[in-house]
Amino acid sequence: MSSSRRRFLKQGLTALGAASVCGAFGNLKVLAAAAANTRFPPGDYKALVCIFLHGGNDSFNSIVPYSATEYAAYRSSRSVLVANGGIAFDQATIQAQALSPLAAGGGLPGGVPSDGGSYGVHPALAELRQLFNTGHAAIVANVGTLLYPTSQAAYQAGTIAVPPQLFSHLDQSTYWQTSRPDDANANGWGGRIADRLHTSNAGPLPMCVSLSSNNLFQRGDVVDSYSVSPEGVEKMSYLGDGPESWVIPPNAEGIAAYNALLAADTQEHVFERAFADRSRNAIANYEFVDAALSAAPPLATPFPATSLGQQLRMAARLIQVRAALGMSRQVFYVSAGAYDTHNNQVDDQQWNLSQLSQALKAFHEATVELAIDQSVTSFTASDFGRSLGVNVDGTDHGWGGHHFVVGGAVRGQRFYGAMPSLRDTANPDDTGFGQIIPTTAVDQYAATLAKWFGVSNSEIADIFPSLAHFATADLGFLG
Repeated sequence: MSSSRRRFLKQGLTALGAASVCGAFGNLKVLAAAAANTRFPPGDYKALVCIFLHGGNDSFNSIVPYSATEYAAYRSSRSVLVANGGIAFDQATIQAQALSPLAAGGGLPGGVPSDGGSYGVHPALAELRQLFNTGHAAIVANVGTLLYPTSQAAYQAGTIAVPPQLFSHLDQSTYWQTSRPDDANANGWGGRIADRLHTSNAGPLPMCVSLSSNNLFQRGDVVDSYSVSPEGVEKMSYLGDGPESWVIPPNAEGIAAYNALLAADTQEHVFERAFADRSRNAIANYEFVDAALSAAPPLATPFPATSLGQQLRMAARLIQVRAALGMSRQVFYVSAGAYDTHNNQVDDQQWNLSQLSQALKAFHEATVELAIDQSVTSFTASDFGRSLGVNVDGTDHGWGGHHFVVGGAVRGQRFYGAMPSLRDTANPDDTGFGQIIPTTAVDQYAATLAKWFGVSNSEIADIFPSLAHFATADLGFLG
């Protein structure tokens, strides 16, 4: 092997990442299997969009009671008002942001909150409130990582298995994304879904698309995620205009070595062959996606100029060109950070939740513009909820928390699952240390999404083995 080729491969492996090279063979399986859609009829398109809120969103300050009994419990745990430097909203502020749920009817699950209370949202969630009150969003209450239904008595006595390393960011975000607290090496549940449905797509792209970063949620045995920046697919720096060009400046020798590697019919080493194949695929995919996006008219819907807004804008554009890309099913991943609010929570949540609310509203409006809103479902996820108790102006790591589901197929304007007590004393839903025990498992939340997406009941049982421990596999928030 020439010295220039060795140097190029060393730089290229660093730029692409070892995982990408090792995943080349997996992607070949995807390309070979995606010849035709034999599972869904023509035109049957659906997309799932995971919005992961890194750090653990305080959902008990995102969805807040204002009815007398429930508000008194909330104030008892979060006693210091915002006006006095704490995090508790006053009753009138929340009532002004009231949610207007529908009563359950027509045999549908969900409806008003299970505790009979009245709830409003954080003032920064005005757009999500509007989506809820117009029937395009639902709230799934007190979701968290679980192996079995768990009571306070069982938790405190240690008589039932719970996910390991509760309240740890790394572990709990992993278990949220894999729904397998019993298996530290499990693939993501988005990836496991894609493994079973990837042959429904006729195009060469993987079913999973990340607009944010590498993630466990989309990792599968057969399907890898395809990364796209919010600005579009980026060229490789070795072609002269990639994002790393300023770090590894292109030069004639490097470009020549690169082209020679790609053009060769045989390579000397398995890693060279894998690298060359991966690179050829990346270039072909770039040209394929770029051509589809370039041919599409601009979206009329304006998106906020925030990180999350721009991620969701690109997701909408990729959905817009779904036919050109040969896609029948897609799983998107977007994310936002800074939700670990141990202090300064009021200001941090104001920014975080306004970014979430505005971006989700714009994304939903874009799907309406594209006449595809009935086929696109967005949902929030996060490491965990926050503690009931406060650190004057912040909260600690919790367990269960509330989540939003948005889309045209959502049975909206309803609460699903059991609302927990927010009392600071004699609270049966509290671990004993201020963390709320989930009453809805991630498996139930995920399985409901998977069923709507087209996964069969037998496949769901295989993807979510702990689901058998829970009474309800389908929470009913999707029609």
